[in-house]
Amino acid sequence: MTSQINSRLDYLDATRAFALILGIIFHASLSFMPIFIGWAVMDISTSSVVSIFMMIIHSFRLELFFLIAGFFSHMKLHSEGVQPFVKSRIVRIAIPFIIGWLLLRPLIVSAWIMGAESMRGEANILNAFKSGFASLADLPKDLLIGTHLWFLYYLLLVSASVLLVRYLVGLHKPTQHKFTQLADSMTRWISSSRLAILVFAAPTAGCLWFMNHWGVDTPDKSLTPHVAVLLVYGGFFAFGWLLHRQAPLMAQFARLTWDKFLLCLLAIIATLLLSSFEMKLAHPHYPLLKIGFSVSYAIMMWSLVSLTIGLFKRLFDCPSKTVRYVADASYWLYLIHLPIVIWLQIAFAELALHWSIKLAAICVLTIFISIVLYDLFIRATFIGALLNGKRKPRLLAT
Repeated sequence: MTSQINSRLDYLDATRAFALILGIIFHASLSFMPIFIGWAVMDISTSSVVSIFMMIIHSFRLELFFLIAGFFSHMKLHSEGVQPFVKSRIVRIAIPFIIGWLLLRPLIVSAWIMGAESMRGEANILNAFKSGFASLADLPKDLLIGTHLWFLYYLLLVSASVLLVRYLVGLHKPTQHKFTQLADSMTRWISSSRLAILVFAAPTAGCLWFMNHWGVDTPDKSLTPHVAVLLVYGGFFAFGWLLHRQAPLMAQFARLTWDKFLLCLLAIIATLLLSSFEMKLAHPHYPLLKIGFSVSYAIMMWSLVSLTIGLFKRLFDCPSKTVRYVADASYWLYLIHLPIVIWLQIAFAELALHWSIKLAAICVLTIFISIVLYDLFIRATFIGALLNGKRKPRLLAT
């Protein structure tokens, strides 16, 4: 999803890596929730602060990723054509999704079994691994259940949908010309307008109304697309796609202004206050409260995406070997992290330490272990070429 090294946009590479690493932190936080949510394990040290933190980061991390994916996808298609683009989606998304699911699902299932056993007493690690790998015999039952790789499935669906729309519009040249003119004009206006966040928030809030929960659902239970989720991620992908058609507009969309920071802060406060009413179904104003939550959540989502890109443009808009290394590694880090996170959560769960210390340790250790595995066994191999477009030299062992 990155361009060649001599034309890379380092700040967008850094932003994409941040979005993926934020996913690692999100999953590492789940065991510290103050109520049991069905996660593999629950730590003895919990905090309501974790719930607030998770709601905020979950509101924008994947939306940010999909916007950047749309930007780089149009860059790929524009520079190389449709066939190379389709091939790259198969090689870099479809194959990691299929192979990654087959390899990771047994490890995650075994980690889940270990987590449940650890909360009841002592975990039997060997039997958990045996049960995890035995779960593959249940295929095709629960085909998508059991991993975090559903986001690749939705990235494939969104990419295919954009190509289909592009093809259908292109069948009639006058329609194609009017369509692209209208899309480009709207993108220019929205990107430069101070009302952009509010304009985007309206359709997004409409999609949020149809979620099963308040916020964005995690569609990891079926291959049948969750339409509302697909529209949210597809919208961010399409906007990123359109932004690359007029690349300078990215800087306009991501400009840092005090009114945008204030709008984001107010949206966060409103979202947190309204979220407490989610389970109060008998409240006489429940529909209005849900509408208010959906609107504030959508504004929070879009403003955080915009501000994050703006902050990373301010900090990382220059070539950096470190940023490029982390950007290359981030895809692998996100693919491999979940079983490592759960194993570490189990190991830390009963330790008499503050939750913040354990959370930091789990995140640091997960990233460290994943980086070492990446450098030693992935970066300079055909797997590295599959994930990053080409093999790169190792840094830790040459």
